[in-house]
Amino acid sequence: MQRLPKRLPAVSLIALLALSGIPAGLYGRDDAKDPPAPAAAAPASQAAAPSGASAAVNAPSVKRVFVIPIRNEIAQPVQYLLRRGLKEAVAEHADAVVLDINTPGGAIDVTIEMMDDLKKFPGRTIAFVDNEAMSAGAFISAVCDEIWFVDTPTEGIIGAAAPVQATGQDIDATMKEKLVSYLKVRMRAISKGKGYRGEVVSAMIDADMELKINGEEVKIDGKPIKEKGALLSLTATEAMFPVGTPPKPLLGSGEARNLDDLLSKCFGPGAVSTELKATWSEGLAVILNRLAPAMLGLGIFALFIGFKSQGFGGFIAVGVVLLTVVFLSSYVSGLSGHEPVIVFCVGLVLLLAEILFFHSAGFLGIIGFLLMIGSLFWAMADLWPGEPIQVAWSADAFVQPMINLGAGLGIALVLGACLLRFLPHGWVWDRLTVNETVGGSAQTAGSAPGTGKLLKQLVGRRGVAATALRPGGQVEVDGRRYEAEVKLGAIDAGAPIIVLGHGDFALVVEQARDETAKPNA
Repeated sequence: MQRLPKRLPAVSLIALLALSGIPAGLYGRDDAKDPPAPAAAAPASQAAAPSGASAAVNAPSVKRVFVIPIRNEIAQPVQYLLRRGLKEAVAEHADAVVLDINTPGGAIDVTIEMMDDLKKFPGRTIAFVDNEAMSAGAFISAVCDEIWFVDTPTEGIIGAAAPVQATGQDIDATMKEKLVSYLKVRMRAISKGKGYRGEVVSAMIDADMELKINGEEVKIDGKPIKEKGALLSLTATEAMFPVGTPPKPLLGSGEARNLDDLLSKCFGPGAVSTELKATWSEGLAVILNRLAPAMLGLGIFALFIGFKSQGFGGFIAVGVVLLTVVFLSSYVSGLSGHEPVIVFCVGLVLLLAEILFFHSAGFLGIIGFLLMIGSLFWAMADLWPGEPIQVAWSADAFVQPMINLGAGLGIALVLGACLLRFLPHGWVWDRLTVNETVGGSAQTAGSAPGTGKLLKQLVGRRGVAATALRPGGQVEVDGRRYEAEVKLGAIDAGAPIIVLGHGDFALVVEQARDETAKPNA
């Protein structure tokens, strides 16, 4: 049964269409398939040769085939694997893609996206039902140019594609009626020129529909192949049964003993195949992409705290790590090319250069930060090789990245507002402000009485840089340590300093000249 995520019954049908983690390594093989022994003659009832099978032998020009496994439940890891395989196939100019399908079904939103992905591949697509293609598997098979079935040791089966909830329960009657109508018309649209596929798959979706070809009910051995009130499911033999005038297979394009047999029949013995293997990274990508908005918001918030505390400390390190993880999550899922990596690295280098060396009043840091955010947005966009940017924009490829980026910025703003509103009276805020390492004074706003007077008394005092100031760090004045920053340049540890003023978060100092570098009286 086609399973819906739990959230779908509460949304409109249109929401289905609006749904859209460094490429994962390609683990597989490139080898020429040895031709198997000739297959046994087809039964008389299957005398009508399928179009795919008849054309296969005459296809010596096909040299490169990608085999993508579609296994277990249809969910995002399977979708990521499919996208990775299709993009590899497009980039390497593969002639065909074979989906090795064995699935009980899965989420309808993911299924619809996978169907859209398959239509982007310019070459020949073949679904090989290697055991079963139920529910979502039937939809994915229907998008392909040809549907082949395994015939030994057990026949492949396909069908039972009515929408249900993720728990397996029926959905609301009104929503189900809308979904069934939508799925049927979509199946008819993608099945034009593919024989009786539109009628057959529609009967797999709608239990009340009778399967009729040319106005006559389809029967095998005098029995209706589908009873009213039951969803249609077919074995390989039933899918290959010839119907209509002239006789054509009901659904299938051919049968094969196994994958090697299929490749030999479809592409001949000279074809070279690349078989993709699912990796742990596809599963990891699901977790990382779900956490992307939260990590993005926390990363921006951590960078904000790091800069406000005037030092390259733990907060900036955490922020950079979180933004890096968000960036890498899109590559783990195989959604991007290599260009965003360069942009992200350039941005990171500029940000670190601003913090550690140049101190250009934040100019390089702002550019670096914007480049990092832009590369994150770029990496999360599902762009296909050779696709013009205007096509990707019209196809809503940037909708989900905009949502994630907006959510991340929203989280950062909310956390920043909470920091400004609630933390000035707490210990955490005190640790971020102009403060002695142990037992020092806090910022003027929201701090204990007398703090402002103490800070004013420090103006003009001399001291020593306890740490390097690049531009932020710590200084020691009258035996006590304070957070401090230098407005221009940098000061090495141990150099004499003089206090020019103070802000809410740090003293403002400069390096003392020799004639002024004297201890305080």
